[in-house]
Amino acid sequence: MEHASGMEETMHSPPPPSAPPGGDADQPARPLHRTPLASLHERSGARMVAFAGWWMPLSYASIVQEHLAVRQAVGLFDVSHMGRLWVRGPEAARDLDRLLTIPVAAMAPGQARYGLLCLPSGGILDDLVVLRLGPEEFLLVVNAACREKDLAWLEQHLAGSSTVVEDRTMASGLLALQGPRAEEVLADLAQEVDLARLGFYRFAQGRIAGRPVLISRTGYTGEDGFELLCEAEAACELWELLAERACGAGGSPAGLGARDTLRLEARYLLYGQDMDETTTPLEAGLDWAVDFGKGDFVGRFALAQQREQGVLRQLVGFALQERAVPRHGYPLLDDSGQRVGEVTSGTLSPVLQQPIGLGYVVAPCARPQTPLAVEVRGRPVPGRVVEGPFVPLRTRARGGSRKGPAAPR
Repeated sequence: MEHASGMEETMHSPPPPSAPPGGDADQPARPLHRTPLASLHERSGARMVAFAGWWMPLSYASIVQEHLAVRQAVGLFDVSHMGRLWVRGPEAARDLDRLLTIPVAAMAPGQARYGLLCLPSGGILDDLVVLRLGPEEFLLVVNAACREKDLAWLEQHLAGSSTVVEDRTMASGLLALQGPRAEEVLADLAQEVDLARLGFYRFAQGRIAGRPVLISRTGYTGEDGFELLCEAEAACELWELLAERACGAGGSPAGLGARDTLRLEARYLLYGQDMDETTTPLEAGLDWAVDFGKGDFVGRFALAQQREQGVLRQLVGFALQERAVPRHGYPLLDDSGQRVGEVTSGTLSPVLQQPIGLGYVVAPCARPQTPLAVEVRGRPVPGRVVEGPFVPLRTRARGGSRKGPAAPR
């Protein structure tokens, strides 16, 4: 259910929850939102940070340890900061088809899909996961930093329609159980759902410890796993139960730090860094999430023109040959030393023990294996363009990007 976004804003040292960063003396910043699990994280000794307007756990111990726990066993994440918007009404499917890049009306109940909200210019307003709850009801899981603008955009474009959109983010909790042992950990707890038969990007209503939970086989790590939507008052009970089971299976709770390094190894994009309103799905390599044959939708005309003319820049993955962290905004250079783009995301891969990253370059430099250097403190660090995920994906449907079948949400 998590989508592209995840690390929507750059994290910084934690301020007190009562005095969040931003604003000025005349316009004080808005208080940070707290997930239903925030107090539990604090009692557990998690390092907390301000993130996308929320007070969130960055890590519980070591980011690398939490990362490897997810890759080797299982990890448990609090992702309750993600926006949850319910859209319902007899015209809901038709209306969402007008706004999203994917064919919502063709979805079956119990199916989830990754899609995009685009501006008329083709720029990406947000990336999200849509779940079809019933013939006239949908759930949109959106990026935390985009929730308010998404809601305003939907309300604007639904004016005059019978379709209703409701923000229920604060009334619910969202947990992500990710890793090769996730099904094993959850199997004997989940009631009324056969996890072994629950396919990738499918969901079902069930119960855990008697609590109603929507269980979806989705995630943002490249591993098999589940996202669990529950009532806010049930979140702590479910977290403690699942955390104990995860630790018993060789895993651990995990924070936003590991979530970011995991999604980057899987080559899943992050809204606000790897894409935003100034980039299009075609430039970001998300053309698989744009269905030009489904009829008109906001942004279709501009994207069709760009598809016909070709993109001038393209998002690529790259790996470096020397140990240096490629940070956001660092220049990308061709083999002659000319600047051809810049880094959007980068890290030292805990699995590969190699620097990896994403960035936009001019189209001629986007071919796989093209030499590409990152300028780090005035020195070019050599590397090459890498195609596909940096590590093998182990979701039920292989391939893809952060959110979806064959290539992501």
